[in-house]
Amino acid sequence: MSTVLLVRHGLTAMTGPVLAGRTPGVHLDDRGQRQAAALAERLAAAPLAAIVTSPLERCVETAQAIRDGHPKVPAWHVEDRLVECGYGDWTGRAIKELSKDPLWKVVQSQPSAVHFPGGEGLAEMATRAVSAVREWDAEFGDALWLACSHGDIIKAVLADALGLHLDHYQRIVPDPASVSVIRYTSTRPYVLRVNDTGGDLAVFSPPKRRRRRSANVDATVGGGAGGGSV
Repeated sequence: MSTVLLVRHGLTAMTGPVLAGRTPGVHLDDRGQRQAAALAERLAAAPLAAIVTSPLERCVETAQAIRDGHPKVPAWHVEDRLVECGYGDWTGRAIKELSKDPLWKVVQSQPSAVHFPGGEGLAEMATRAVSAVREWDAEFGDALWLACSHGDIIKAVLADALGLHLDHYQRIVPDPASVSVIRYTSTRPYVLRVNDTGGDLAVFSPPKRRRRRSANVDATVGGGAGGGSV
């Protein structure tokens, strides 16, 4: 039996207000660096055999912090199939602006039917991400390993492990620098943990009421900035 720790990258200046997507040069900000350092400390005692990361800077930096803080340096792999969803023309635009686009409602209600203009379909993204995780898992055998990726990627992998149709994956919320855990066996995957940040449970307090309906009730494309809300 092998076990994968799915880690979402730490915060960047764009995380939350802007859909960074595959924008080059998006690095961890001060908050993200602190998150990565804290995560490295939490995982230092875990017997990691390998780290597999998305090629985007924010993931590489998060994964590298974990590797640098580990007493036994895990093997290192960069996996293109774990890269962020190709959001096409949505890339670099404000979430508030995107939430007014008619496609946003489809993203919320039927993500399997979504193909971002000039980009990738969510079903395509899910297929490549799940294939990558399952293939690396088989490669590592009976080991504990870590995959560092992005919000929508992690949601798709968790949905697959839970036996959920992609249209239900918006029910899953992986915060920045969170850890989700899947154990793959010959019978089925077991989801052992979801969105573990080891933080203050006060973040799960009900959000303040707002005068009008907002994107707060919707799943944020790209994963959002965390804090227990969607």
